[in-house]
Amino acid sequence: MSKFHFVNLSSYTSPEIKEVNNRDWVEYGYDNDYFQFLIDRFQGSPTNNAIINGISELIYGKGLDATDSARKPEAYAQMRSLFSKDCLRKATSDFKMLGQCAFQVIYSQDHSMITEVYHMPIESLRAEKCNEEGEIEGYYYAKDWNEVKNNKETPHRIPAFGFSNEGIEILYIKPYRAGFYYYAPVDYQGGLQYAELEEEVANYHLNNIKNGMSPSMLINFNNGVPTEEERYIIENKVAEKFSGTSNAGKFILAFNDNKEMAADIQPVQLSDASQQYQFLADEAMRKIMVSHRVTSPMLLGIKDQSGLGNNAEELMTASQLFDNIVIRPMQETILEGLDKILAYNDISLDLYFKTLQPIEFTDAVVTDRATIEQETGVKTSLSKAPTFTKEEEQAWIEQLRGKGEVIDLEEWELISDEVVNDPDNEDSHLSKEYNFAVEDYSNADDRSKYDSGLYKIRYAYTRNISANSRDFCVEMVNAADSGIVYRKEDIDMMSFSGVNGQFAPKGRNVYSIWKWKGGVYCHHAWRRLVYFRKRGKGGEFLPNAGLENDKTISTEAAIKAGVPSSKLVPTAWDEAQTRPIDTPTRGSLKNR
Repeated sequence: MSKFHFVNLSSYTSPEIKEVNNRDWVEYGYDNDYFQFLIDRFQGSPTNNAIINGISELIYGKGLDATDSARKPEAYAQMRSLFSKDCLRKATSDFKMLGQCAFQVIYSQDHSMITEVYHMPIESLRAEKCNEEGEIEGYYYAKDWNEVKNNKETPHRIPAFGFSNEGIEILYIKPYRAGFYYYAPVDYQGGLQYAELEEEVANYHLNNIKNGMSPSMLINFNNGVPTEEERYIIENKVAEKFSGTSNAGKFILAFNDNKEMAADIQPVQLSDASQQYQFLADEAMRKIMVSHRVTSPMLLGIKDQSGLGNNAEELMTASQLFDNIVIRPMQETILEGLDKILAYNDISLDLYFKTLQPIEFTDAVVTDRATIEQETGVKTSLSKAPTFTKEEEQAWIEQLRGKGEVIDLEEWELISDEVVNDPDNEDSHLSKEYNFAVEDYSNADDRSKYDSGLYKIRYAYTRNISANSRDFCVEMVNAADSGIVYRKEDIDMMSFSGVNGQFAPKGRNVYSIWKWKGGVYCHHAWRRLVYFRKRGKGGEFLPNAGLENDKTISTEAAIKAGVPSSKLVPTAWDEAQTRPIDTPTRGSLKNR
């Protein structure tokens, strides 16, 4: 009689969470070994391994820091002493690989403050059954839960954070997942089947090579069927002779009564086997990346054939997207847990993980020091504004000379003079309020793209000045007093040329003069000047863009032309809200 035994690959990937009656802890997984199942998928799947390692490193970045470290040096020093780099690296690795992380919190003797914090391997913990109010009051620790299952080890109970007066507690950090209370499934849960598939494809090829690409031999014994014990001895002797690394291959033993009754092997051939296994390998890799929400494999050091993210612009977009939708939510969850520990010691810090992203890949449109630091990882200071030599200021001024113009007021009448209150939205403001001045002129170098028909728009510095004003601002105010005005294109070009670039974030050279004017603590702003073209000096008509005007402009004519009456009254300079001195950062992107 022939006996067949089929061996199936492990097929469970969803965690089973069980409350067992005779145990105080809650099991995680079919045999309370789901954490080990996840570790096996990490170790066995090359794609899963690379992604988890890469994301863990991105979460930790260059370590933990605080934007307000300069203002709170003592609190910052306590934070650094509590959370070591090694502790945080391990915690971020657990959080990504196993879906949660934990810290061992150690208190002072009087329980008045937390003195030490250590990483606690998450696979060694099991949650205690919740109390009547649904709270988890403790966790059970065991070095090896298989030993607990075999009654060789007894788990040790440790109180949960905030539920005892004992010297050691466990802070358990996990994200919310619908349907899961005690434990959180990993964020790549849907890709675990494909991680296992990738393992099995690799195992198949490895065993195929070790076995000489096929079963090596069939050995027939045609002199009768020996006893079970004799068969066992023969099999071991053959194995000693023909198996092993140097004699790679499997063998099949057949015991027959005679040669005519010898075993016959019929191989089962799989058509296009190589293509099918290649498809499985590629599909597994793609689905694993999907489950981890990888926007571009190159971000994690994985090169595929898709072409995704193979140029700098695509890679930058993918990096920013991946950072915002994957990395930061995980960082935030961990930071919320760390804040609980610091709060116990009456420490309040604006914590963040310093990014590993290139500074060019970070979001550039930010307006406060804390956000700049979190985006770029560049530590900044509030202590002192940059100082500049007279030579540097003169170099900036030289770039401005020759760019401005003096408007001939016999040809043009100023119909509006007001401070730019919203520099970020100037274009939309012009389109809404001055819809006659948004056509693009490119036929002359001295035209602005905002000039249209009988109108032109220029900008000048506000004229207030003090004894402490920089040479740059003094020069700009003197220019304004002399009637010199600028196109917006000229002002933007000043920024691109590096004027006041010392104020720009580290690694950059562009400082927006349009937005931040003369620099840190600057009291100035830009004025928007709208001009309407009048009759010529000798009374002749002055054609402009195909139009003619035969009368001198007046307030009534301006209103009729479409200029709101509110725009005809100059706005008080002191009410302008765009002076750098009035901003939270005092006008510096670097010193905040």
